[in-house]
Amino acid sequence: MVLRVYDKDDKIVCILSNNDALLGSFQIDDGMRLHVEDKFLLRKQIDEDTGVGKFEMPLEEYAKRTDSLQAYLKGNKLGKYNAEEMEKREAERKKEEEIEEAKITNFKLGDRCEISVPGQPVRRATIMFIGEVKFKPGKWVGIKYDEPLGKNDGMVEGVRYFECSPKYGGFVKPLYVEVGDFPEEEFNLEDEL
Repeated sequence: MVLRVYDKDDKIVCILSNNDALLGSFQIDDGMRLHVEDKFLLRKQIDEDTGVGKFEMPLEEYAKRTDSLQAYLKGNKLGKYNAEEMEKREAERKKEEEIEEAKITNFKLGDRCEISVPGQPVRRATIMFIGEVKFKPGKWVGIKYDEPLGKNDGMVEGVRYFECSPKYGGFVKPLYVEVGDFPEEEFNLEDEL
């Protein structure tokens, strides 16, 4: 990155290209203008203007290299190259799918429920949709929260799954939905005044 410093009369005072120096170590006064040139963005623009694209190596050639991340992962049997770990993950995924399939058969539209997503507060809601969606794989439960704690109004990426007020709708995996006798919570906001 290069900084160009201009005075009040728009005359160049200095050019700062020493990235280790702090801006305060230079003689800059009120009313001066800083002009920042980001060499990375400039390089990207030049590439776009000249039609020269990013270097890309064919996957077959990359797989033959011994000094790549892929070679390191394969050599140390890490990530997707660890067969045991991948089998364990697949078994966990299948078990989770079976639990979700069993739970979802007990859900009906209009059921009251509590949503317990890890890392988020427990929220009460009403089931408004059950099934597959276009934005993510698997089966999902569309819910209308009792409070405006959701992310949508029942529409995601232009597809309407159900109707509710903005910020009251959401989609959760069946695993985090517990159906039961959960009456709507009453929020008496008059006490707050």
